Amino acid sequence: MKILILGGTGFIGYHAALECLKRGHQVTALALPPLPKKGLLPDEVTIELANVDTMPDEQLLKLLDGHDAIIDAAGADDRVIPKAPAYDFFFNANVIPAERLFRLSREAGITRGVLLSSYFCHFDREWPELKLSHHHPYIRTRREQSERAMKASAPGLDLMVLELPFIFGSMPGREPLWKPMVNYLRSPMPAYCPSGGTNMIAIDHVAEAIVGALECGKGGTNYVVGDENHSWQDLIKLFCNIMGIDKPIHFISTPLLHAAMKSMGAWHFLQGRESGLHPGEFCKVLASETYFDASIARNELNFGSGGVRAALEETVAACP
Repeated sequence: MKILILGGTGFIGYHAALECLKRGHQVTALALPPLPKKGLLPDEVTIELANVDTMPDEQLLKLLDGHDAIIDAAGADDRVIPKAPAYDFFFNANVIPAERLFRLSREAGITRGVLLSSYFCHFDREWPELKLSHHHPYIRTRREQSERAMKASAPGLDLMVLELPFIFGSMPGREPLWKPMVNYLRSPMPAYCPSGGTNMIAIDHVAEAIVGALECGKGGTNYVVGDENHSWQDLIKLFCNIMGIDKPIHFISTPLLHAAMKSMGAWHFLQGRESGLHPGEFCKVLASETYFDASIARNELNFGSGGVRAALEETVAACP
């Protein structure tokens, strides 16, 4: 296939491009300027630098023309703390661009697509009592992004949404998003963690899942993609072990975590900002076991498992 990757020079897009080439596909990486570090991507990859959000429909259609499949690996994630209201920011950053992209991709004759999303959407469906999409603007807009992109792509374009957990690994020229965690554990401060846990996956397997979805995924499906379930305590122990750090890890009680996160929300409010994950409510997620059975998606998309520790080692090594 001829595959266009929006966000092709970012962390996930970079690894997806390499996996596409490995399987014999042709790749165009569409990304914001400036030109990435020379040699970041193999010469076989065509790099187009442009801001899709400001590009007229006619120009974007021209870029999309001739491709068989598209991967949307762009957008704003939950680390961004925008000016209030957060809902407006994430709606404009994620929902509107994805809806337009897949509508125009369908018009351009593209027949396969992958949209990368968050595993919080999976738990919004699984745990309706927590009302995650009600309390958290980021999760609400991720749900809306998937729904509107699916509607815009039909009929004619088979779109798969991959809902991803925490991802480990590295890429040339970019510090991992886990750098603050690494710095925190390297500091003399005590190590604290909530009582819950999460799913996690190595970036290589995320790339395999993305290309697997394009090759054999079922259009109109939300796949929750992941690998290993670990408690927060086990994750921090892994980090410390890899860094050669020996420090005790203390649990922080849910009430104390709630109070600390509410204080963080108040500080954001005083700055005129708002998190996409409501701090006072999000502590319930952190104190829960956001685990799931990764074999369901793995069996359909044919991606691998294991290697989380090695990916963590890569992550730490990329954090100077």
